[in-house]
Amino acid sequence: MLNWIKSLKKKGPPSKRARTASTAARKSNRRLASNKAIILSRGEHGISRKNIDKHALKVLYRLHKSGFHACLVGGAVRDLLLGVKPKDFDIATDATPEQVNKLFRNCRLIGRRFRLAHIHFGRLIIEVATFRAAHEGSSESSQSGHQDESGRIVRDNVFGELADDVWRRDFTANALYYDISDFSVIDFVGGFEDIKQRRLHLIGDVETRYREDPVRMLRALRFSAKLDFEIDEESRVPIFSLGHLLQDIPAARLYEEVLKLFHSGHALRSFELLQEFDLLKYLFPEAARSIKSDEAVADMLTIAMKNTDERIRKDMRVTPAFLFAALLWHPVNSRVREMVDGGMPYSVAIQKAATRILSQQSGSVSIPKRFTTVMRDIWGLQTRFHYRAGKRAAAVLEHAKFRAGYDFLCIRAQAGEQVANGDLKQDCQWWTELQKQDAEQQKNTLFSGAGKKRSGKQKKRRRSPAKKKTKQPEK
Repeated sequence: MLNWIKSLKKKGPPSKRARTASTAARKSNRRLASNKAIILSRGEHGISRKNIDKHALKVLYRLHKSGFHACLVGGAVRDLLLGVKPKDFDIATDATPEQVNKLFRNCRLIGRRFRLAHIHFGRLIIEVATFRAAHEGSSESSQSGHQDESGRIVRDNVFGELADDVWRRDFTANALYYDISDFSVIDFVGGFEDIKQRRLHLIGDVETRYREDPVRMLRALRFSAKLDFEIDEESRVPIFSLGHLLQDIPAARLYEEVLKLFHSGHALRSFELLQEFDLLKYLFPEAARSIKSDEAVADMLTIAMKNTDERIRKDMRVTPAFLFAALLWHPVNSRVREMVDGGMPYSVAIQKAATRILSQQSGSVSIPKRFTTVMRDIWGLQTRFHYRAGKRAAAVLEHAKFRAGYDFLCIRAQAGEQVANGDLKQDCQWWTELQKQDAEQQKNTLFSGAGKKRSGKQKKRRRSPAKKKTKQPEK
């Protein structure tokens, strides 16, 4: 493989064969045919090893010194070219997973659809993948492996060389290889130019690639939101007609993709793109219906997405339960009102409505129980914030999920949500002021004149009937 790369470099990149052409012309001519590569030398791409994680460099060097071809690949190369610190450092090599496993004691092999090597450095994992090849009888543009009836790949375990592997990648911007042997960048598909133009383009036949793995549609939206890239026309149009294929994806896998969409610091833009491409209905069908029936629902969700993005930018803790609670609040609350109007106690109605909506939601995006429990707490707290005094108000303040419930209350108030008995803005303001007080002040606020300040009717305590005194017989 190393000899093959060297032979390409001896031929010289287009810039050397056209010395009299302008710089712009040379670069535009570098988008070559599928069987040729552009080699960007160390001085042409600007990637520095100072910006590459030391553990990733360690893996690259060990593979290279052991006689294997090793490249940094994918999002790491893309982000380094954009001047962004990469979150993950993935490596592609011609070494098989078993060969990688022998080189690293801290290696674990994973995967059934395609075998991968995970090299552990404490909590950091460097993923090493063997170059993939097209399956027998398939073309480079289709990249088809073992597929189901809808065209989705269910098994994909064929190894190859770098020239084969590039056609198995999804977007041109993710198909660049940083070669540790000479620090060059190898580009087969014009990804370098697409990154400069901030353009997202799918490799191969677009519809076929989406059918192979419908999650690529969500990845297109996520990269567009995260990188501020424009999805080109050829890659965007089929999404409108192929969105239904997401219904065939396991709910657990969609949960992971939703987390990436909403917890990468670009939740609002991702949410806007999901609506623009009409994909929200395949992830959160109840939320999509609520948005269509009530514009205020979209306003609340927009505020919730902004809130999440702001917390991530400030490096504050976020939980998936909060956004999921916001997405499903309107369906749950509507159902609760129906049940309460029918005579059911609120405490019972909220649990029944939550169970029903969460059960329906699990058919599209499966939410783990550790988060549905928090969602139930957030929803259940909403009707307890009208307490202003006494033990009930103190119990709300001491609740383990008080802060999440309080933030949720204020988002509802900010969105202008109306409630039958009460004012959300006043409730939000009162609890905001209470949190500014110290413990002693809070105690005085909650328990001085508690009976007068507690909202709602007071229940009369029943007195136990007096025992009848039996007459003692006269002696």
